[in-house]
Amino acid sequence: MFKTLLLITIGFLPSLFSLWVIRKTQWRTRLRLRQAAINASRARIQQHLRPVEGDRYYLEGVGFLIGDISCKFNARSGYLRCAINPNGPCQGCRYYEARE
Repeated sequence: MFKTLLLITIGFLPSLFSLWVIRKTQWRTRLRLRQAAINASRARIQQHLRPVEGDRYYLEGVGFLIGDISCKFNARSGYLRCAINPNGPCQGCRYYEARE
């Protein structure tokens, strides 16, 4: 009886060891993915934080705007200057077209 239990135990050891290695690898992978997601979100937040330049102003009834409102390509937004030159500046922009 003892020999039978010993034989069964020895037969299950490789499977148990393999299962343990798989679980440990999955745990490490989840940890690395979680850390990568945290780092990516931090980088994305830092990338979008930039000082507001001096061409931001408040227009009554519309709100805050950035850039030259007389330009045809101005986005009329407080976050995006225009489709062609979103980072600006508007002064001396070669794509400027007066609004009709």
